[in-house]
Amino acid sequence: MSFGSRAHVAMQAYGPACIGIDPHAALLEQWGLEDSVEGLDRFASICVEAFAGQVAFVKPQSAFFERFGARGVVVLERTIEDLRHTGSLVVLDVKRGDIGSTAQAYAEAYLDDDAPMAADAITVSPFLGFGSLAPFFEVAEKNDAGVFVLALTSNPEGPEVQHARLADSSGTTVAGGVLAQLADLNAGAAPMGSYGAVVGATIGSADEDLSINGPILVPGFGAQGGTVEDIRRLFGDVIDHVIPSTSRGVLAAGPDVAALREAAARVNAELVGS
Repeated sequence: MSFGSRAHVAMQAYGPACIGIDPHAALLEQWGLEDSVEGLDRFASICVEAFAGQVAFVKPQSAFFERFGARGVVVLERTIEDLRHTGSLVVLDVKRGDIGSTAQAYAEAYLDDDAPMAADAITVSPFLGFGSLAPFFEVAEKNDAGVFVLALTSNPEGPEVQHARLADSSGTTVAGGVLAQLADLNAGAAPMGSYGAVVGATIGSADEDLSINGPILVPGFGAQGGTVEDIRRLFGDVIDHVIPSTSRGVLAAGPDVAALREAAARVNAELVGS
């Protein structure tokens, strides 16, 4: 099954929420764990136990593992391996973006099913030009994986690039161009395509066409300020394709596994009820 098909099935089974695994130092301390590889390993193991086969999407943030060097990357590899094929889909948050053979290498590292760090989907940046992402889409297609492309992010610096107008005479913004090209890639796919956009829950308004026939990953939901009402207002007719992502709002319930599961279930119930 394509990533788009698997994502649709998982959302129907568990609800749309994506739970982030963000083991930053303050959260490790909150859980009573050392800010060390050992604390990282324990944190990740608890998250796997709590969320594997319980939610549709789990999103490890690579940077919080990479900061511990090679040993942290080993923990990330094991976390991905333990999560995959449990019913939960792994969206690895790496935001990679490069050109030529380097982009190809990144794609093979994260999307080739035989790679040690293979995920179900990854996040990428299009700001070296949308065409530079071709290796990611090609490798994803071969491996039934997914790609989420940054389009409209919530950070205050984002608009200076994302709202800029393209050099042609169309008047299209950079974000609008990204979304339109994703729609082209997903054209005709059912129940939806495998190539998604990243659109923040706290962007205020979305003047672009979000009908990309693909999944829309929406960070910023929950502790970062995004609400169910924001999601309903921003995404309207495409809300069935929306994957709201939260980390702190759920992870604050840890380290108790049952409490983490209950927190994730509450998020999904809130979202489904919307």
